[in-house]
Amino acid sequence: MPEGHSVHRISRQFALHFVGKAVAVSSPQGRFAVGASEIDGRLMTAAKAVGKQLFLEFDNGLWLRVHLGMYGAWDFAGDITADATTASANGRMGQTNQRGTVLDSAGEDSLHSIGAPRKTRLRMAEQEKLEPDIDTFPPEPIGQVRVRLLVSDAVADLRGPTACEVLTPDRVAATIAKLGPDPLVDDDREGEERFVMAVRKKPTPIGLLLMDQAVVSGIGNVYRAELLFRARLDPHRPGRLVPEELVRELWRDWSRLLHIGVETGQMMTMDGLDTDGHRKALANRADRHWVYHREGLPCRICGTNIAMELAAGRKLYWCPKDQV
Repeated sequence: MPEGHSVHRISRQFALHFVGKAVAVSSPQGRFAVGASEIDGRLMTAAKAVGKQLFLEFDNGLWLRVHLGMYGAWDFAGDITADATTASANGRMGQTNQRGTVLDSAGEDSLHSIGAPRKTRLRMAEQEKLEPDIDTFPPEPIGQVRVRLLVSDAVADLRGPTACEVLTPDRVAATIAKLGPDPLVDDDREGEERFVMAVRKKPTPIGLLLMDQAVVSGIGNVYRAELLFRARLDPHRPGRLVPEELVRELWRDWSRLLHIGVETGQMMTMDGLDTDGHRKALANRADRHWVYHREGLPCRICGTNIAMELAAGRKLYWCPKDQV
């Protein structure tokens, strides 16, 4: 399932290429024909992400809400960029304000590999994938496209979402009100306080609370495992028994990792890497995580085999020595 950084990057694609333009909206598979007709031809005025949910506003006051869920994905094609964040920052990223390189699975600079003026295709879901260039625009829909958003030079196709609906502003506000704080949306101090209060009053294990979108927005299976390891925190400890300062550090660390994820397009959770190690980690998921997907492999710190168990139907990875 796409985690918070992916949805924020998708939102930025829409901000770069769709906001401020009249959008032709259709439902190639037919399942969203009524909803599409409500916003077809309207000007897109805003794109925002809150946790794992995307909200697109149109000039008639209606919003398109999308939750990708386990199987959803957006396919962008046309004059688009594979790195909306870097492009929107004039090629600069990170705290050092130096020009950055965003590596694809082959370790190449994804911006450079797109080139210009070719029209390209980019899939954005849990992982981003740059696909072969397109010869004609707009390309024919591929598969069961729930909704297609088309402007003069870009198209976005949505497939397999858990939720796709048109909402009024009141319903958008009500939906967002049910979500926990998001470090990229909420005031940092207020978000931290909301998170601390939600965690510290619950007997639920912290490993489950971090996945509860009413407690904190955007954290999924990968970030959950990595945040807990980075804090050396037992995933089974009840939230109300986690020391307050440690809960605050979890929020601050989540904010750090989320910003890195949006900047790089990767769930980079390891610290202290040299230049070569950093490039390898960006290019290969196996080199960028402490415990996630490392069941049976030695802990990078203590050498104990990483454990895996099911928690609320999702795989939880943790170190039985360092996290007790």
